[in-house]
Amino acid sequence: MRFLPVFLDLRSGPILLIGAGDLLRAKLRLLLAAGARIRCYATDGHTDLGGIEKGEGQIEFIEGDPLQADFAGVIAVFCAGSGELGAPLSARARALGVPVNVMDDLSNSSFIMPAIVDRGDVVVAIGTGGTSPVVARRLRQQIEALLPARIGELAGFIGRWRKSIHQRIPQFPLRRKFWERVVDGPIGAQVLAGHLDQADKALRNIDNPSDFAGASEAGHVTLVGAGPGDPDLLTLKALRALQDADTIFYDELVSQEVLDRARRDATLVAVGRRVGQPGIGQDEINRRLIVAANSGQRCVRLKGGDSLIFGRGGEEIAALRDAGISYSVVPGITAALGAAAEFEVPLTFRNEALRITFLTAHKAEGAASVDWSALTDPKMTVVVYMGMSAAPQVRAGLLAAGRSPLTPVGVFARVTRPNSKAAIGTLDQLPELVAEVEGGPAILIIGDVVAHAAPWQADSNSHPFTPLTQKLSEMLAAAE
Repeated sequence: MRFLPVFLDLRSGPILLIGAGDLLRAKLRLLLAAGARIRCYATDGHTDLGGIEKGEGQIEFIEGDPLQADFAGVIAVFCAGSGELGAPLSARARALGVPVNVMDDLSNSSFIMPAIVDRGDVVVAIGTGGTSPVVARRLRQQIEALLPARIGELAGFIGRWRKSIHQRIPQFPLRRKFWERVVDGPIGAQVLAGHLDQADKALRNIDNPSDFAGASEAGHVTLVGAGPGDPDLLTLKALRALQDADTIFYDELVSQEVLDRARRDATLVAVGRRVGQPGIGQDEINRRLIVAANSGQRCVRLKGGDSLIFGRGGEEIAALRDAGISYSVVPGITAALGAAAEFEVPLTFRNEALRITFLTAHKAEGAASVDWSALTDPKMTVVVYMGMSAAPQVRAGLLAAGRSPLTPVGVFARVTRPNSKAAIGTLDQLPELVAEVEGGPAILIIGDVVAHAAPWQADSNSHPFTPLTQKLSEMLAAAE
């Protein structure tokens, strides 16, 4: 780390700003928003702020030679669009021991400006050592999305109460525990929801802060949908749950990249099973969740896709509810939506596909139990989870029920992951298509919509297809 991040107290002295044009105004906008007092040399002579709002006495425009500027009391110098003045101004500032930043000139800067996330009392600074401001801005966008909008209000709330609580809890470890319980518990949630009055009342009603800090915490289980594999598809709530968890019980289909987003000291417990191998069983998973929560742990039950779509989340909710365990559910992007987005498969399409059916056919006997006669409507998209091994039975069931053998079909494997693969064709080719993707997990999508998918369009010469609805329209037009 070459540059040490620091935060300047802008109340301790003025900022000297030299430059011109849009670069100068951009820096003015930033400094004014931070409450700085500014001595400004506009080297192009333009002192129009372009709609920038300023407080009284915040800006003093100075005429004359910037190289003769008065550095008395100045806490930092900024050069933005200053041209050839940057180097001599930097030399003078360094000689006087004043920090200086010359925009886009690392050699003449004694400090650099980070990308900033501003949440009031909470400020995050991101730097790349001056090497890539674009990367810093990209990180800022991601952090902006992660931070709750009112996190600054939470910091200010704690700041208002900090002195009085510290007087009542002399021991530092107990004070830390107190504030952890406030931040992570209902009081913190009230602040983040904008209910400051309720949060103040709840904190004021704590008779003994030391007892509150030392009290045993109730455990909690969060059922989190991990999505189909790409960690960037995790929801913000899912990321926060992973960062807060003491223990994470995860399934086989959860990718390592998703697990890497968990808190570093969290305990990771594999409770899934591979195809063809015995697992620990759903009853044992339920028992482990209950035991962990009863011991006061914050647990995450992490499942590929979405917990409530063929993820047995309903069974786990019922077990937690019966055991009196606090729980919550964070939805995830199910595999069908991941496949649809990656391979551009519109699961519905105006006048062509008006309904979707999700079903699971893990084994041949599972496929045999499906009422295929309900799935023959050409305007219905059929999505089959865990259907690779039962592909011959899926094909046979749909064909026997009357679905056309020329119905477009896609087998989409390992969707949203770097090694994803698609095989597209027709219903009568389904088992062969499954073999093409070289292993799962995979989702089967059956219906006219597959003809709109990117792989089909890229190979349209090999797969000429006209949806039935379009054929009927053409026939009616010809009859007229």
